[in-house]
Amino acid sequence: MTDRPRIAAFRPDDERITEAVELLDELGADPVPDPMLEVDPTGAVPRSDADYAVFTSKTGAELIAEADWTPGETTVCAIGDPTAAALAAEGYSVDLVPAEFSSSGLVDTLEGTCDGARIEVARSDHGSSVLLDGLNDAGAYVHETVLYRLTRPAEAGESAELAAAGELDAVLFTSSLTVEHFLDAADDRGVQDDAVAGLADAVVAVIGEPTAETARAHGLSVDVVPDQADFETLARDAVAAASSD
Repeated sequence: MTDRPRIAAFRPDDERITEAVELLDELGADPVPDPMLEVDPTGAVPRSDADYAVFTSKTGAELIAEADWTPGETTVCAIGDPTAAALAAEGYSVDLVPAEFSSSGLVDTLEGTCDGARIEVARSDHGSSVLLDGLNDAGAYVHETVLYRLTRPAEAGESAELAAAGELDAVLFTSSLTVEHFLDAADDRGVQDDAVAGLADAVVAVIGEPTAETARAHGLSVDVVPDQADFETLARDAVAAASSD
């Protein structure tokens, strides 16, 4: 391994991948930007007559602002500080952020107070069923609006070839979908088995237990799951782990 660990980031091909590259470089790593997610807006707008509206991502915050969505008397909920910050940047007041930045964390926060409440969940087409099922089980009337679809860019996969060649020191998976798209890209390039084998000698860092479960289900050993579910913490922990190997 070189003095600067080579680390792949899979954020969407916008300011997020640019910021990821800058952060990894500042942390002393050699970044490999390989976007695994492409945002395809649906044009849908969340309902504004719900008791609670739940948002799960920065992309969702930006799309509802573009659509000029107004919350009225709705209690605005954000899963995670990055989502809350994005909503605030778009001019929305965030009323609730669960202590645990996850779908189950929000369910735990609302459970016992949302029986009979109308809850609008606005997110991507790949949202976890944990949120909808948990809120329904808590007695809420849940409506989901798909704001955008997440697809895999056709050119994705450079990192898979590097992993197959044993030339990656770490990967940063931010969702189950990034894991699946990485493996699909590897399969398209005919290197899936070698890529999985190559990552056995690399640091596999993931955000959240659901992502960790997906990675393990596909034969990857997970080395880093940060306590704080944000990209900066993920990157810092991964760089530290890769640099100590």
